[in-house]
Amino acid sequence: MWRWVRQQLGFDPPHQSDTRTIYIANRFPQNGLYTPQKFIDNRIISSKYTVWNFVPKNLFEQFRRVANFYFLIIFLVQLMIDTPTSPITSGLPLFFVITVTAIKQGYEDWLRHNSDNEVNGAPVYVVRSGGLVKTRSKNIRVGDIVRIAKDEIFPADLVLLSSDRLDGSCHVTTASLDGETNLKTHVAVPETAVLQTVSSLDSLIAVIECQQPEADLYRFMGRMIISQQMEEIVRPLGPESLLLRGARLKNTKEIFGVAIYTGMETKMALNYKSKSQKRSAVEKSMNTFLIIYLIILISEAIISTILKYTWQAEEKWDEPWYNQKTEHQRNSSKILRFISDFLAFLVLYNFIIPISLYVTVEMQKFLGSFFIGWDLDLYHEESGQKAQVNTSDLNEELGQVDYVFTDKTGTLTENEMQFRECSINGMKYQEINGRLVPEGPTPDSSEGNLSYLSSSSHLNNLSHLTASSSFRTSPDNETELIKEHDLFFKAVSLCHTVQISNVQPDGIGDGPWQSNLAPPQLEYYASSPDEKALVEAAARIGIVFIGNSEETMEVKILGKLERYKLLHILEFDSDRRRMSVIVQAPSGEKLLFAKGAESSVLPKCVGGEIEKTRIHVDEFALKGLRTLCVAYRQFTPKEYEEIDKRLFEARTALQQREKKLADVFQFIEKDLMLLGATAVEDRLQDKVRETIEALRMAGIKVWVLTGDKHETAVSVSLSCGHFHRTMNILELINQKSDNECAEQLRQLARRITEDHVIQHGLVVDGTSLSLALREHEKLFMEVCRNCSAVLCCRMAPLQKAKVIRLIKISPEKPITLAVGDGANDVSMIQEAHVGIGIMGKEGRQAARNSDYAIARFKFLSKLLFVHGHFYYIRIATLVQYFFYKNVCFITPQFLYQFYCLFSQQTLYDSVYLTLYNICFTSLPVLMYSLLEQHIDPHVLQNKPTLYRDISKNRLLSIQTFLYWTILGFSHAFIFFFGSYFLMGKDISLLANGQMFGNWTFGTLVFTVMVITVTVKMALETHFWTWINHLVTWGSIIFYFIFSLFYGGILWPFLGSQNMYFVFIQLLSSGSVWFSIILMVVTCLLLDVVKKVFDRQLHPTSTEKAQITETNSSIKCLDSMCCFPEGETACASVRRMLERVIGRCSPAHISRQACDPLRLMCVSGVKQTEDLPLSPLIGSSVWNTVVFLYIILLLLLRCRTE
Repeated sequence: MWRWVRQQLGFDPPHQSDTRTIYIANRFPQNGLYTPQKFIDNRIISSKYTVWNFVPKNLFEQFRRVANFYFLIIFLVQLMIDTPTSPITSGLPLFFVITVTAIKQGYEDWLRHNSDNEVNGAPVYVVRSGGLVKTRSKNIRVGDIVRIAKDEIFPADLVLLSSDRLDGSCHVTTASLDGETNLKTHVAVPETAVLQTVSSLDSLIAVIECQQPEADLYRFMGRMIISQQMEEIVRPLGPESLLLRGARLKNTKEIFGVAIYTGMETKMALNYKSKSQKRSAVEKSMNTFLIIYLIILISEAIISTILKYTWQAEEKWDEPWYNQKTEHQRNSSKILRFISDFLAFLVLYNFIIPISLYVTVEMQKFLGSFFIGWDLDLYHEESGQKAQVNTSDLNEELGQVDYVFTDKTGTLTENEMQFRECSINGMKYQEINGRLVPEGPTPDSSEGNLSYLSSSSHLNNLSHLTASSSFRTSPDNETELIKEHDLFFKAVSLCHTVQISNVQPDGIGDGPWQSNLAPPQLEYYASSPDEKALVEAAARIGIVFIGNSEETMEVKILGKLERYKLLHILEFDSDRRRMSVIVQAPSGEKLLFAKGAESSVLPKCVGGEIEKTRIHVDEFALKGLRTLCVAYRQFTPKEYEEIDKRLFEARTALQQREKKLADVFQFIEKDLMLLGATAVEDRLQDKVRETIEALRMAGIKVWVLTGDKHETAVSVSLSCGHFHRTMNILELINQKSDNECAEQLRQLARRITEDHVIQHGLVVDGTSLSLALREHEKLFMEVCRNCSAVLCCRMAPLQKAKVIRLIKISPEKPITLAVGDGANDVSMIQEAHVGIGIMGKEGRQAARNSDYAIARFKFLSKLLFVHGHFYYIRIATLVQYFFYKNVCFITPQFLYQFYCLFSQQTLYDSVYLTLYNICFTSLPVLMYSLLEQHIDPHVLQNKPTLYRDISKNRLLSIQTFLYWTILGFSHAFIFFFGSYFLMGKDISLLANGQMFGNWTFGTLVFTVMVITVTVKMALETHFWTWINHLVTWGSIIFYFIFSLFYGGILWPFLGSQNMYFVFIQLLSSGSVWFSIILMVVTCLLLDVVKKVFDRQLHPTSTEKAQITETNSSIKCLDSMCCFPEGETACASVRRMLERVIGRCSPAHISRQACDPLRLMCVSGVKQTEDLPLSPLIGSSVWNTVVFLYIILLLLLRCRTE
């Protein structure tokens, strides 16, 4: 009973069987014993929230973040106990962050709702009650018969029942599912294919038994049981019968199909599942820094609480005359008072944790990602494709890559196949200008058969010799030789899944494999470019594939039409690495044609020129050509009868169908007669060699992971520059056992240590890799780490992901990047830290599942060296700067407690506490994180070695973090004690003799702090635009204007206004202005000194490049960091003094991304977007900084001289 209740409430879903039973047209048995299965409706739900659950669900998700939850606790503490600051100081920033995030997520979900409503409300036609009924897509039920017209999208997963064609076939394109634009053919079972009217379909009595829904687009098993004339007919159903939701009907007037999977159980919806969340190294560092600052916060709170009670141990400070305790306070528990005081100090110092950091980082990543799509250098004109960003969370990770793993076909190559050579009966031929020419004369060749091979027109004269009734493998004369070649190309023309479209207006003509070589009335389409290239080559020789007609394949041989009955197709799979077709020749003979990788075909052959063909295949591979072997087998009637029976049993099985089919395929594909081999060329993409070399110069190791054979992969690696000719190539191939593999690995390790070669390359095949990863991971990794380039061939998709996983978990924890273009690359793209999809010609699965998508491999260099470099510099500085300015903000608050007996008196006004991170200091760093270019992009791309300066997360190392933190503490000490010693004892700062109070003191500290942290951001900025100027100097101006209005008016809605007239009085004092200038200069001088010493004593490659770039665009006298050869220190000082007093000529300055320490005189110079700190030049403050800077340069120069 309890279980039933839980099931009804949805907490304990009922057990589902492995199969589902679907009654077509929902005609259930009338015997009353059948309980219909419950299926979901056809609604697609991609939205995350509803009107009712948005607020609670969104709040729950946001408060799962540690920082948000922390500030919520602080806010609640402020509400519950008496704290020194108003709850608004924590509540308002928290409310701002939560609201902005909720609005962003709510808007995105609203767009998803609109999209869902559009899809679910689309009109469809279903067969009900003997007629067509118009309804909405969401109302389709499992078992409904649906009519789809030409160019319409399938609203659910359907099993094809019939079409307007007699054979029940139809063409579809699945571009929206897997990106493949080729036409795919689907067929109905013969018993339903003849039911082409609504009335005939309404009388159909049939049941479909199939597997439960799964996400694999290419896997489907089921069977249809049709009741006809009191007998049941069982037909197998496979992927060729399944029409997937999201696919589109093409070249077919209409079809009827029965819905078997609906709504969120369709294969398209099951593929919506989100990928595992990837986190960048910067985000991990940020969380580490947050924990450190949380420890600092708790430590300050504990120290303050302990010191308070230590101070109050003296009676005169425990209960002073001006602050007598109440009776309740005297009798309260000391433990509770201690906890209350600790929480109060925690609230007082809580702003050291920057809550606005998260929302700023989110905005920076989201807005910054648009620059990749807007980059015209990443736009491919031929295909009209621009770079895409599928996730903005990993922008900065592009600047931290240590390993690049790349596919070969379609990624390094164009994936445009051209037939080049072939081997037929042990003889090699090559195609030259459309003519098949043998490679050199042979003893048994004559002029006649040479002409046969060289000219397809001459074939017409020999058509009487090509009778299809005789197939032999050892030609005894010229006629038999011609038959041998004829049979080879017949096999090529018949063993494939190429489709032909005779109708062009469908818009299919722009598909990637559209033929330009076949006759104009024939358009070839293939899921594989290899197949298309081979069928076209056979057509050029004179054996033209005409197309499929019902169950026949038509081939025109020398102008004569021959029809072969297609009996069975043995589909290609990655385990067998071959495909086969069984056909019946016009003479009645049953033949099997097979083609596949030489490693899977040659072992199955028992006749033909096996050894010669093997040699030829290796020679083709050394040229970088892709090879396939072709073979055939002739069946006796008894053999075929057994094969047909076993195939039917395997294909109608519901349990372990794939295993049974694999066993049957192995039984059929044996005792083959080898016909020959083909070789097609896949040329390299543009600038692949330059890109790989640039990656190597940047310190990035490149691994090529491919499924091609060893010789082909090595040849391509050499041609693309992955392997150098001078590189020592090591091999780990053809290993048969664990012991043999381990011994070979140890030998390779010894060779690496003994050979005095700078660079080593390693070649590994899939079999040896499996052995190496099984028990010898450490030894294998040791060899790989000492190799500059690694090539893995004969790799399965999961092996690619395993290799990347192995590198990821190695002790060095390197950042990995995977590049691929096909569905077989998805696993490695998702496994790597950063996944790059190439929008190539093997579909869009890789691009859709990647983090970033580009059109060509060459674009990878700019993506990493420019965008990755900039993104990392920007966000690293943003994170460090946020922690720095919050240390500056809260440390004076902590120091102030020593002067107020730890009474928890706040130093700043509550409004200043609230607006510091939201308004006064937020925009300059946000604009910096979006627009900063510390060096020209062309320099970054032309000097890949600069990438090394930011590798290993150097700008967020613990040393850099400590520097920023110490800098923040030092600035905070200068703010506080500078204000205290300059003004604390002075009672005559105001004209009326009135001395400053604590609010005036706190406002002075806050003013110096806002100016200093803003100008500090200006010092970090190299690339200035009008936006940077606006937000930087505008933030300071806004602070002054806001403070004047806030303190100059009595606001009626404020209960108490401690700041009334404070800011105006503060600015009326000349001493205050002097103090502000002096403290700002003192603080910034520390940073200037540090930069001077670093640049002069330990310059990085980037800083050297900045100086080199400066010299190439402006004269040396315009740079403070540049000393021409032979110039004395005094001359340098004289130049700088002339610049300061306005005597230099600005005519040479033209750079747009200049050095942050470069100065410019402003006498008569119009300020442009490229001059950092220019508004400060000419002021007495900046002249002081310049003078001190020059003195430091002089001292360093004299020391070196």
